[in-house]
Amino acid sequence: MNAELIEKIKKQGMNPELVLQQIENFKNGFPFLKITGPATPEHGIRIMEEKDLEHFHQTYPDKASKIEVVKFVPASGAASRMFKDLFSFLDGDGDLSKSKFVQKFMDQIEKFAFYDDLNEVLKSRGTRITDCLDRKDYKEILAALLLEDGLGYGSLPKGLLKFHRYENDTRTPAYEHLIEGMQYAVGKGKKVKIHFTVSPEHEEKFRAEIDGIVPILEEESEYTFEISYSQQKKSTDTIAVTMDNEPFLEEDGSILFRPAGHGALLENLNDIAADLIFIKNIDNVVPDRLKGPTKQYKQAIGGLLLEIQEKVFDALRQLDQEISSDSVQNAKDVFVEALGGKLPSHYDALPLMEQYQFIKGKLDRPIRVCGMVKNTGEPGGGPFWILEEDGSQSLQILETAQINLADPDSERHLQAATHFNPVDLVCGTRNYKGEKFDLLQFRDMNTGFITEKSKSGRELKALELPGLWNGSMSGWNTLFVEVPLITFNPVKTVNDLLRDEHQ
Repeated sequence: MNAELIEKIKKQGMNPELVLQQIENFKNGFPFLKITGPATPEHGIRIMEEKDLEHFHQTYPDKASKIEVVKFVPASGAASRMFKDLFSFLDGDGDLSKSKFVQKFMDQIEKFAFYDDLNEVLKSRGTRITDCLDRKDYKEILAALLLEDGLGYGSLPKGLLKFHRYENDTRTPAYEHLIEGMQYAVGKGKKVKIHFTVSPEHEEKFRAEIDGIVPILEEESEYTFEISYSQQKKSTDTIAVTMDNEPFLEEDGSILFRPAGHGALLENLNDIAADLIFIKNIDNVVPDRLKGPTKQYKQAIGGLLLEIQEKVFDALRQLDQEISSDSVQNAKDVFVEALGGKLPSHYDALPLMEQYQFIKGKLDRPIRVCGMVKNTGEPGGGPFWILEEDGSQSLQILETAQINLADPDSERHLQAATHFNPVDLVCGTRNYKGEKFDLLQFRDMNTGFITEKSKSGRELKALELPGLWNGSMSGWNTLFVEVPLITFNPVKTVNDLLRDEHQ
């Protein structure tokens, strides 16, 4: 069976060794992480005071102007989930009283930035939005919005939907990210470099949207834009299995492989050559009137990373010059005080050479600074202290699925968490010699996720790679900084666009 399976895997262009390991993961599951406590203010989460924000506002732009800065925007998600309730209504009997969600959508339809475009589609069909509302033909409105022969919003990516309306213009999230880029991602040569990860079927539309905006922004500003794109690599897809952990076979006998979640984008991130990389999701954007705090805190986390990275680099260069009690002690101080690291209890008893090897290994890693937002709802994925195998403790972003809720201590730590992760991070991916780290070497493959799905009416189990900001960055040096809630405004459903933050 194995030889036959291996042949089949090879024939589909996948790596048999990786795929067989994935099948083992399905059989054995993934171990829970050992939590020692939540990261909280003053215990793993730094609070920026006004003087800190002002300091970075003064120092960051100049430092950024001397290095390569890139903004990395995961943008491959389709918007279909945003419109789940509208699709359900379209497939139903058209009774508005059965759906509060659709009632709200219709009651406030004129507030959406896509209102005029939608009206144009309906006018081309001999009607208009107000006429449809008068005769209670809600389905006609939704069909014009969602289906391919209308605006086609149901199959577009979120990045290309009109989110915000201005006095003389409307903007998509992709457009807003370019505006944001000019505020904090300006690097050497006054260049704004933005990298979008997109689905193959959407890349052409993304390019058309961006190509129409860039010349206008370049003419109005002193900056030049360098926009690049990549797609999730097919080689990162993972095998799907039946509920009995056997390969899930399609009707034609081929094995089903599925995209492996945002963790697959580690390969795309690994291909980016830059000194500083900001990561922010495509749908977390606000209109210009609310961009101030985002700019302020992005400059702060970028500036903090560059300052701490310089201390780390200096300590590593000293270790290269001489291995002495002074240089090793200095490296330890940087790890504990600048990075906030926690060494194992036996560290001080180690001989000097072993201390040197241990502390150099701890410092010589990629570094990230992650914004953290105060918890406003139920406890969930967020920042925690984790016990590592070598006895040290590290800061990690965990999802609830990685926490053993049957363990009273872990459950207590989860309930005590004060913050969550809004996907707001900046990364330093070069080492002290200016060489690019191979980010794949710092991923913990034991932190994947198993989920249950279905295909053609048959149940299956799917495997997600360690999340991009979770286990994929497990081996990085991590700092957490509290950022205000106003910097986190994702759009999960179309009605989120009615919130004041998007008006």
